[in-house]
Amino acid sequence: MFIPKVFKVDCRDQMFALIKEHPLATLVCNTKAGLEANHLPMLVEERDGKILLIGHIAKANPLHQNIANGTKVLVTFQGPQAYISASYYPNKQRDHKIVPTWNYTAVHVSGTLEFTHNKEELLAIVDTLTQAQEQSRKQPWKVSDAPREYIDRMLNAIVGIRVSVDEMQGKWKVSQNQSGENRQGVIKALGKEGNQAMAQTVALKSSES
Repeated sequence: MFIPKVFKVDCRDQMFALIKEHPLATLVCNTKAGLEANHLPMLVEERDGKILLIGHIAKANPLHQNIANGTKVLVTFQGPQAYISASYYPNKQRDHKIVPTWNYTAVHVSGTLEFTHNKEELLAIVDTLTQAQEQSRKQPWKVSDAPREYIDRMLNAIVGIRVSVDEMQGKWKVSQNQSGENRQGVIKALGKEGNQAMAQTVALKSSES
């Protein structure tokens, strides 16, 4: 991923937070059928000093037949994003030397993929994914709420995925290349339009500069 220095994020905690808040991943790999992208929720976790992404696909998905364990893959996550109108910038009113752009945040993860068909490992993956989404609810649903024989049938229909992470890249393109005045204009306009997520992201990065 092309990342100008001003937009580069090296903080692992920031990248982990984006993945946890926006877990729908795009898994890209070169298969027997050519380049393929699959969308699936994934979680990031650390085990024995290693960073892993975990998730699962349907067994009906031919991906697990078209690539082997040990294949190098790219996994991308996208956080808040927004169209940035030139009209957001105060200096437009003075000299009009400004154009629109797009603000976005993204994390790219490269690593080595492994599939698992082990029932207990699949159950652990599903349980972890479920807890991550349910834990903040008033009455969180648990995998154990469903009959075990039913869960066993569901587990027979999926294939687990683990990606051992080799590299993580973070890109926060959120108006850092603009003046403080223009950044405040972006924050104000996005807030009025209801895109609080990007407004807060721009504000946070502005406070760091």
